[in-house]
Amino acid sequence: AKGQEYAAQIKELEKQKKTSFGYEPLISVVVPLYCTPPEYLEKMIQSVQAQTYGNWELCLSDGSGADSPIRDILKQWEKREPRIHVLYHEEKLNIAKNTNAAIQAAQGEFVAFMDHDAEITPNALFECVKALNKDRQIQMLYSDEDKMSMDGHKFFQPHMKPDFNQDLLCTVNYICHLFVVRRKVLDQVGMLRPEYDGAQDHDLILRCTEAVEEPHRMERICHIPKVLYHWRSHEDSTSE
Repeated sequence: AKGQEYAAQIKELEKQKKTSFGYEPLISVVVPLYCTPPEYLEKMIQSVQAQTYGNWELCLSDGSGADSPIRDILKQWEKREPRIHVLYHEEKLNIAKNTNAAIQAAQGEFVAFMDHDAEITPNALFECVKALNKDRQIQMLYSDEDKMSMDGHKFFQPHMKPDFNQDLLCTVNYICHLFVVRRKVLDQVGMLRPEYDGAQDHDLILRCTEAVEEPHRMERICHIPKVLYHWRSHEDSTSE
């Protein structure tokens, strides 16, 4: 049964690769890097490269500093994949400034946020564009997510989220990942704020949702009820 299910998934992904939409916006995936373990960096990039929707770019900002241990790997990826753009910095950057550098380099109509050691499913961007073709007024999209073991072989703690809920968002950043927002909204609300490092994404998402005027928030903030994002995590860690 598992073999049949896997074959069906492969067949569906191949079908997605051949699908053409009437509206195919460029999606910029932005990732702040900081001394990322090479094996996780490779898997993160490969998960973006494996997307069934092809009109994307990957904007990587390496905030590791002048002696970055991943610079050579990044230069190799730039040569191999024209959709990858890397920003190199001589100074070490905190997460807000590092992410902002990637956003500033992004050319897409939409910006998708991703952690440096996470992975997205092959259909992640396809599902976003599919939703946008049903409703061109959507300003923000987010999906369900789960946790992934450090070796990438086990998945646990699936987070099945509700549709947009402002009260819940005010108490916890339940949106988290995958989070995709129209670039015009980002330009309106401004970048990540360094004074909120540690909760910089929650602060940004709150400002983005406020930019979507009532009474249209429920329709224009789209929840995709599928796990499209794997967050790498120590299953038995104290922080977990």
